[in-house]
Amino acid sequence: MSRAYPERPIVGVGAVVWCHDKVLLIRRAKPPRVGSWSIPGGAQKVGETVFEAARREIMEETTIDIRVLGLVDVVDSIRHDENGRVQYHYTLVDVVGEWRDGEPTPLDDAAEAAWFDLDQLDTLDMWSETIRVIHLAHDKRTEFTGIDRD
Repeated sequence: MSRAYPERPIVGVGAVVWCHDKVLLIRRAKPPRVGSWSIPGGAQKVGETVFEAARREIMEETTIDIRVLGLVDVVDSIRHDENGRVQYHYTLVDVVGEWRDGEPTPLDDAAEAAWFDLDQLDTLDMWSETIRVIHLAHDKRTEFTGIDRD
């Protein structure tokens, strides 16, 4: 099935990955939102759990190995073309994870990969929903680990 003008929504899995107090972001190399900063992730494969998809996608896009802590949120990303037809429709399952190993290296769908402080998010070209999910993940990270990071 094509990602553009799909017959049904595509399940995408994203991971808000933390290393100390920095979050891992990628600059998108492919549509939708080419050139924007985002959390890394991609389409879930048949037979793969959400957590397995998150670990695989982060490794494929950034070479970073992660430990998934838990679910953050589920977000719908629906984009229409100039004629009002649905051009892209993703159901995005976002998880929170902790860095285990590796240096951010952009591969696959990423043009760039880097660590950012939370206070830098507003300076980046980024979907407002992604910023909301990152802040939610920051809060949930404390719940999952029991460690206050502030």
